[in-house]
Formats: sequence, C-alpha cells, structure tokens
Amino acid sequence: MIDSELQSRKPLLTLSFDRGTLQLQTDNSITLANVFKGVDLKYDQRVFNWRCDAIHYTTVREQASRAGFQLDDTVGEWEDVSWPQPELPELRQIQKNAFHAWMKLKRGVIVMPTGTGKTEVALAIMRELGKSTLIVAPVRDLMYQWHRRIFKGLGYDAGIIGDNTFNLRPVSVTTYDSAYIHMETLGAKFGLIIFDECHHLPGSNRREAALMSAAPLRMGLTATPHRSDGREKDMEWLIGPIVYNIPISSTRGKELADYDVFRIPVHLIDEEQEQYNTSAKIVRDYMIQRKKEDPSFEWQDLMAETGRDPDARAAQQAFYFMKSIQDRAVEKFRVLEDIFRLHMGTPIIIFTGSNIMARDISKRFLIPCLLNHCGKKERLEILDGFREGIYPALVANRVLDEGVDLPEAKVAVVVGGYASIRQAIQRLGRILRKTGHKRGILYEVVCQDTREVIRSRQRRRSDAYEGTRHRRL
Repeated sequence: MIDSELQSRKPLLTLSFDRGTLQLQTDNSITLANVFKGVDLKYDQRVFNWRCDAIHYTTVREQASRAGFQLDDTVGEWEDVSWPQPELPELRQIQKNAFHAWMKLKRGVIVMPTGTGKTEVALAIMRELGKSTLIVAPVRDLMYQWHRRIFKGLGYDAGIIGDNTFNLRPVSVTTYDSAYIHMETLGAKFGLIIFDECHHLPGSNRREAALMSAAPLRMGLTATPHRSDGREKDMEWLIGPIVYNIPISSTRGKELADYDVFRIPVHLIDEEQEQYNTSAKIVRDYMIQRKKEDPSFEWQDLMAETGRDPDARAAQQAFYFMKSIQDRAVEKFRVLEDIFRLHMGTPIIIFTGSNIMARDISKRFLIPCLLNHCGKKERLEILDGFREGIYPALVANRVLDEGVDLPEAKVAVVVGGYASIRQAIQRLGRILRKTGHKRGILYEVVCQDTREVIRSRQRRRSDAYEGTRHRRL
C-alpha cells in the first residue's frame, strides 16, 4: 500500500551528509522507518529529519529508487581521479583472481597470505576505478608505506591524514585512529575506502570509521581475518563478504617460499621454576577461592577487581611475574645463541612476547630492536641496515606482525607471543617471500611446564603449521 502510494505521488527524498550520518528529508508525511528495511533510521527532532549512519548510503539509495522516490542526493563529494604515471607490474594469477572476485561486487574482503601481493591487487583496482580513495592502515609505518607505494605505482602524491598531519587530497592515506577521529568530516569525500589489515576494524571504536563513511565501494585486505573476540563476522556488514580467500597451504612453494617449522622445547632453570610455581600457586589459590564463592567467576572478573581488592591485585601481579619468567627464560638466550651460530651469515628476525625481552635480546647480542614507539627515522635506518647486511639480525615485539615491508629474511625465531592464530600466521609470513628456491625456517622456542605450551598449541591450529617438527638445540 505504501509503495503504490509513493509510486503515484513520486515524493521527493533529499539525502545529505552530516557529521558521519545521512539526513533524509521528504515532502511526504509517510514514516520513512516503514519504507527502508534493514536501516536503523531514527527521527531527529532537532532538525525535523530522519537520520542513520552513513554506511547505509547505498542501501538507502537502492530502496528509495524501488519505493518510487525522486532523489535529490547531495551526499557524494567524491570525484574521478587520473593517475599521472601508472607503472604497476602485471598481476600474477592469484592476484588476478582476487582482482576479478572483488570487482564482481565492488565491495568485500580479500584474504591473502603475507607476501602474495594484496597491495598490488588494491593498486590495480584503484587504477581501474579511478575514484577518490581513502586507504586506512593500522599504524603510521603502514600509512607511509602506502603513500610510497601509491607514488611509485601510480605516480600520485597522496594526502596524509595522521601523525600530526592533515593534508587532504582526492587520494589520501590515514590510520584507523585518525580515521575514527576525522571521519565525520571525511565520510562523504571518498567513493572507495580500503581498510588494510581489516581485522582491526571490528574493534569498538575503530568500526566507527566504517559506520561514518558513505563510500559505496569498500575493500578489506588481510592475511588472517580471525579475531579472538569473534567479531570478524562484523566485517561482512562493515565492508562486505569475503570475496577471495586463499590459505598459505595453497601458495606454499608456489607464490610463497616453501618452509619448515621447528618447535624447540626449553626448560626453566631451578630458580626460575621455583619462582614460577610460587606465583602460579598465588593465582590458582585466588581463583579457587573466588569460584567457591561464585562459580561463574572468570579471569576477566579478577582483572575488574584489581582496583579495589588487594588479593586480586596480588594475583594479577603474580600472573604477570609468571609471564615475565617464561618470556625471559635463561634457556631461550642459549637457544638463540645456537641459532645464530647455525645460521651465521643469514639475516634473522626474532619475535618476542614483550618489549622487555626484546630489549634484553638487543643488549645481549648487540642487534637493533624495533618497538612500537620507535620513531620513523629510526625504523627506516634499522630496516635499511638489515637490508644492506649491516645488521645480521633484528628483534621486535609486535611492530613487525603487521604488513610492513621487510627486507629479505628466510629465518625467524619466535621466543614469545600471544595464543593468536592471526599473529602466528603473520609472523610466519615474514619469511615467505619467494626468492629463488630458498626455504624459510621458523623456530618456535617454548618453555615446557608453563602456560606457554598452551599458547603454542593454540597458535599452531592453523593449517600453515602442519608438519611442525620438534627439535632440540
């Protein structure tokens, strides 16, 4: 009944963008919430208009057209872009497959292992579409890396929004945090938005960058969409469905180097084991006591009580001390020394589970240490030195887990980290860029009789870790 009435009257619907939302105004008295299905429309009495998140722009247009509205659309401020000097390499077959899969819907997530060229696919799509584009990256290093890749591949000097800079251009790069801050003004300026390492997007605040953007064309890039909180399912409505997904196992020895994974068990020395057991007892006794009082009590509840309960705070400190002991076990340094001897002359990357361990390794073996708070100039100097062979190895905590371009390395050592499958795959991907017939080697050093064993098992649930062998050094 409503649709037929609308068809006969052809009412006018005005769409406008306002601070990350769409405003819908009509000259008809029909309640718009009854017309638009699946759109969370609310009436804003301050302006006497209907309002919804800008992400619904495409849906609103489509449903308005079907319902028979005349559209007065003032939302899109995006424009066509010409590329001064596009010099992109020809896409390899799996890159072509990803390109065509995304172009069918012109929205969605591309899942490809680190080193298979997700950035090349995105640049090829940008060249093909020629639309105003915003690239959102998780960290400043990746933001600047995208800027360099766009300039090199498309000859375009992209704008930068972030790191105390606000240089807005039709093609711009930014970080998730800056996008969240500025999207209320940027949301209608880009027809295509690309979320690099898009597994970050479903976070409580970062998702606002997608919600406040009206961009009809959306792309997500990631090697591992999985999240520990299960929110990866939200990427389907924030970006689009997974349109292309190729696992490491399908590219092993083809687009990526073949590789071996060795798990090296070590033990805490007597003093470390005694301290570990003492701390573990404090945590265990507290949890047992609290579960007697409240069977639903979990670790998250303990963390919430640390500010008001001294016993909870003591259990928390004991837990952190346990983690510190296993992260910085003496035997890990001995194994590292053996690995350095075994692969003398070969570039090596060491991944740790804490900044403190990274600094300890840096001081012990006189190799550079990359942490999140290192400045841009320092990071570039370290990576250039590693590439040129000045530094035989480098150590990092989490800063290299994401898609930062690394110089060639075929040996990596994991001496600590989370239980995350995503982190495990990203770290493995650091040594899999294909160079001739060289094989990659990943060593995972794990403290026996500690919780590190459990985390190691969880990390190795991915098919990328099939065939892991145990080895002692």
